[in-house]
Amino acid sequence: MNKAILIGRLTRDPEVRYSQGENSMAIARFTLAVDRRFRRAGEQGETDFIGCVAFGKQAEFVEKYFRQGMKMVLSGRIQTGSYTNKDGQKVYTTDIVAEEIEFAESKGSSGNADSGYQSNVSRTGYPEPSTAMGDGFMNIPDGIDEELPFN
Repeated sequence: MNKAILIGRLTRDPEVRYSQGENSMAIARFTLAVDRRFRRAGEQGETDFIGCVAFGKQAEFVEKYFRQGMKMVLSGRIQTGSYTNKDGQKVYTTDIVAEEIEFAESKGSSGNADSGYQSNVSRTGYPEPSTAMGDGFMNIPDGIDEELPFN
C-alpha cells in the first residue's frame, strides 16, 4: 500500500500550469511545510518541506482556494521519478501525488492577515469559502457545488 497523509502550510502560492492538447489538464505544484510530530527534549521542532502535485479538478481546486500560508490536509501517494538536467546529471525526485485535499482551518485562522483578501471573492474571481462555524466545518459558498472536485 502506498498512502501518505500530510497536514501542513503552503510555503508559497501553488504553481499551476495546463497540459497541451485538446483535453488540457490543470497541474498544480506546491510545497507543504509539515512539522514533525516528535522532538527531542531541549530541541526545537523540525519541519519537512514536501513537494506535492495535483492533477485535474484537484489542481483547479488548489488554484482557486489555496494561497501561501494556508493550512491544508492532503492524502495521496508517494511517487518517485528521475530526469536528466541540462548539465547531463541524473536528478531523482520524490513527490506526493494528491488524491484528496481539504481545508485544515478557517480562512481567518491562517495568521496571514495581509493575504490581500478584502472580501469573499479571491484574486481568481471565485468566491472563497466562508469562515468555519463553531462545529469545525467550513461553509461552502452558494453556486459552486458543481465545481468542487468531490461530492
